[in-house]
Amino acid sequence: GRATLSAMPSPTVELVAQSPSGVEVAATLGIPRVELCCALELGGLSPSEALLRRSVSAGRAGPAPVEVHPLIRARPGDFVFDEAELDLMVDDVAHAVAAGAAGVVVGALDARGMPDLPFVERVLEAAAGAEVTFHRALDASADPVRAYEQLAGVGLTRVLTSGGRPTALEGTETLRALVALGLSTQVMAGSGVTAANVRAIADTGVDAVHLSAKRRVGGGGLAMGGSDDGGHDVTDAAAARALLDALSG
Repeated sequence: GRATLSAMPSPTVELVAQSPSGVEVAATLGIPRVELCCALELGGLSPSEALLRRSVSAGRAGPAPVEVHPLIRARPGDFVFDEAELDLMVDDVAHAVAAGAAGVVVGALDARGMPDLPFVERVLEAAAGAEVTFHRALDASADPVRAYEQLAGVGLTRVLTSGGRPTALEGTETLRALVALGLSTQVMAGSGVTAANVRAIADTGVDAVHLSAKRRVGGGGLAMGGSDDGGHDVTDAAAARALLDALSG
């Protein structure tokens, strides 16, 4: 019961950043890893090489080192990609590692809705020993548990998952089931992780929790696209700090 829970190691925290300043927030708070992306309102897309290089520099210059793991995703929408898109992402992986990324975050599904394992093999080769995380394409798969078992067999570092549900809190039962498999590929819980629910999510035994801790700034003015409200998201240090406090509380 209680003794077991308190003995359970606290999960690693990963922060989503969309700028070098987001990486600086992570460094200040002692968060060891960021997922770097742009266009988070679309679920995240690949950052530019300059953004990646500057973020890696920020991660090395701060009070505590921060690993930068860029999201490599060619476009928004579903995770069944054509050959040209897959080739582009494999190239992006190689460029990211050359630019100093400690790892990459990728995901693709085949026509049956299961992980595209040949693509994952190509990514692992292009990553040349850097960590590879398979993202929430897992949650869009036909069977998240089976998908995780397949991915655990190919040498990935971790998967990012909400347990196949809209949020990690709703997916705790599946997260618990993935952890119970005892496979070497880490399970990182993401989607809707907040200070209010992080303890319940951590109690599933996941290796890591992933949070965006963002707030909207700006808004109004001229819209530049269908999903544009004239504002943008920034990393909210207070929200991230509250989550760390709740986790250690």
